[in-house]
This record gives sequence, structure tokens and C-alpha cells, in this order.
Amino acid sequence: MKTSHRTEAPDEAPAESRQRRLIRPGRGRRPRLRSAEGQDTRQVERPWISPRDLWTEALSGVLARPVRSALTTLGTVLGIGTLVITIGVASTAANQIVGRFDALTATSVTVVVPPPPPSSDAVPLADWRGVDAVDRLAGVESSAALAESDKTAAVQVRANDVVTPGGVSGQTLAVVAASPSLPTAVRGAVTAGRFYDTGDIDRHERVAVLGDQAARLLGIKGVADAPAVFFNGHSFTVIGILGGFKREQRLSTSVILPPTTAKDRLGLDMVNRVLINTSLGAAQQVARQSPTALSPNNAKAFTVLAPPDLSKARKGVQGDVNGLFLVLGLVSLIVGAIGIANVTLVTVMERVGEIGLRRALGASRRQIAGQFLMESTTIGLLGGVIGASLGVVVVVSVSALKDWTPVLDSRLALGAPVAGALVGLLAGVYPSLRASRMEPVEALRAPS
Repeated sequence: MKTSHRTEAPDEAPAESRQRRLIRPGRGRRPRLRSAEGQDTRQVERPWISPRDLWTEALSGVLARPVRSALTTLGTVLGIGTLVITIGVASTAANQIVGRFDALTATSVTVVVPPPPPSSDAVPLADWRGVDAVDRLAGVESSAALAESDKTAAVQVRANDVVTPGGVSGQTLAVVAASPSLPTAVRGAVTAGRFYDTGDIDRHERVAVLGDQAARLLGIKGVADAPAVFFNGHSFTVIGILGGFKREQRLSTSVILPPTTAKDRLGLDMVNRVLINTSLGAAQQVARQSPTALSPNNAKAFTVLAPPDLSKARKGVQGDVNGLFLVLGLVSLIVGAIGIANVTLVTVMERVGEIGLRRALGASRRQIAGQFLMESTTIGLLGGVIGASLGVVVVVSVSALKDWTPVLDSRLALGAPVAGALVGLLAGVYPSLRASRMEPVEALRAPS
């Protein structure tokens, strides 16, 4: 009886052990291949490049052509820099716009007093003493009452009672009555002389204060020589000139009289409006309470002009400005990405021989693609770092020149380099895929 013995090739075990040694731990095994004799064999893995080596090769490729790499990086620098500058300057400008809105509009409340119903015993809804009640409200910084009428909206006012050839015969100006706190209420300043006080009001003095534009039109430059103005057959001594209006600028062309004088000489005694200045954040509360303070029984008859909610206004202004400049920054960034893609593609075409040699020496398609992706990502990263740095410097410099407070989101400054790297990565996808699809034989035959 014959016994068959299995005979192994002498080199089979050593060959298998050599193949296993070439497979790195944790890399897994290649699919099994069957030889012509029917024996199972394993494919030997291609050489594996570590991320560190891949980064070194990419950096060497970037530094091999420093001028071209610098020009390519410049596109990303401009894109990222423009993005950071536009968003930073837009945020800073929006903050300044909202800041000015806070200082003026957000603290200004106007109460419009309707005229009383036409009857013999009609009582005005608000009088000059109602301003004192408004001043006692929490959050009110200053207030003043105004009395105007259609009859005094256009009055012929002269600076002298004698008409001389070549002299100023007169100007058509508005005549109003106001409480003595008007300069503070309109955020103005007396540029010459003084404003009338409660003593002038109690004595029914025939005095007047001119707006700065009205004084210029009448040819009055000062009050040292006690100039007078004449209208409606009455003379009034000019004791002051009021200018610098930040509210109610139209009063700069008006003649302002004490309430008692305006009532005696012109019959102007009904309060039409109450100007109120509030502290920041108190406008809405004062707008609700001021009608009740002026007339508790007729609070619903008043019309209150109050600023919109500050938080909504801030978000609206910043959103509009940021949206506009964000589009400009993204366009610049897209231009930089196109530049990286073009230069990377040209680099691939110039390095066809190198690609063929690497493939012939065992480099895989993935390794070739990874090398060019790493190069474009490196260019984008460098452009992002430089662009973000320049953008921050420009935003701070512009803010310093304008005496603004720079407003820049730290996430934008820190995320800009990442955005640059991402742009470089996306821009290098097509060139790297094209490089990885080259066959070694054809690449070696092509001129490099």
C-alpha cells in the first residue's frame, strides 16, 4: 500500500514570511490572488508614505519654485485679506452707525400735542407746566415745550426799523415760543449772549433769541450792542444766538420768544410739541409714561414719536452692511481659488516626468494625488495666515485713523487660515486627480 506524501517547495515558507513582513501592522492584507498553479498568493503592498514625508515632499515642491508659489499665494492673501478687511471694517462701521444712532435717535422722544376741540371753553391738553412733570420721569435727561402756529410760520422780520438803501430790509422767518430748557433739549449751545430764563418769562420781557442761521440772514453777529428785531409792529431785543442744533435743525432759522411774551404779542400760547431726551435704553419706557405725565385724563390723545427697539436696529444695520461686504470678500476668495487651481494644474503638466518616475518606483495613485493636494493646501494655508494677519492690521489701522473702536470677530481671524487651507484643498482636487490618473509608461515618455 502506497502512502502519498505532500512535498513543499523549499522556498515557499520563506517567501510567504517575506510577504508578511512587507505588510505593516494595522494596514490590513491585500486581496488574495490565485497563481497559474492554483496556489494562493498575496499581493505585496506598495511603499507607504507617512504624513510627515508627504508634508516634506509637498513643502519641497512649493519651495522648488518660490516665485511662482509666492505669486500663487498672493491670490489667496488678497482673497482672505479682503474677506477679513471687508467684514472687519463693515462690523466696525456698523458699530459706529449704531453708536451714533444710540446717541441721537435712540434717546429722542417727541410728544405731539393735538389742538383742543373748537369751543369757547376748550382747555389745551398740555401746558407749559407739564414739562416739569415729564422731567420727573425716570430716564428723562432734559425736555422742552414748543408752541408753533401757521400764522407765525412765515413772518417778515427786520433787523432795524428804518429801511435804508443797500441795507437788509427783512427776512421771512418762523417765530416760535419755547420753554427756557430748549438749548439742552435740542442739544444745542448758545454761541453769543444768553438764553432767556424764568425771570424773563415772569416779567414778560420783550426779548428774543435767534437761531444761528436767522442771525446770519439778518446780519446780526453779536449781542454786545443789544440789537433788536422788528415784526408785526413790535420790537424785541436780541439777547442771544443759539446754534449747534442736533435736534430740530429748522429752529436755526427761527426767532425764539419766551412763552409769556409770545402770548402777549402774538397770541401764541398753545403747546404743540414736547421734546424729550432720555438716557440710553429708557426711550420706550418714557414714551409710554410721558402722555400720562402731561395729561393723565387724556393720555391716549397724544401722538408719541419714539425710536425703534435698539436691538432690532443694531441687528438690521450690521446684517445689511456685513451682507454687502461679505459678497465682495467671497468674490475675491473665489478669484484666489481659481488662481491656485490654474497654477497647480500648470505644475502638474510640468512635472509629468516626475510623476511617471514616482509611479514606476511604486508610488500609488493615492500618494500622487495626496502630494499635489498637500501642495495646494499648503499654499492656501500660507495665504490664509498672511491674509488674515494683514486684514487684522488694516482693520486696526483704519479704526485708529478714524478714532473708531475696532470690532472684529476672533472666530473670523482664527478661521481665516483654515478657510485658506480649505480653498487650497478644493482648488487642488482636479489637478491632483489628473496627476493620479497618469500611467507610468506614458508619463515617462512625455517631455518634462
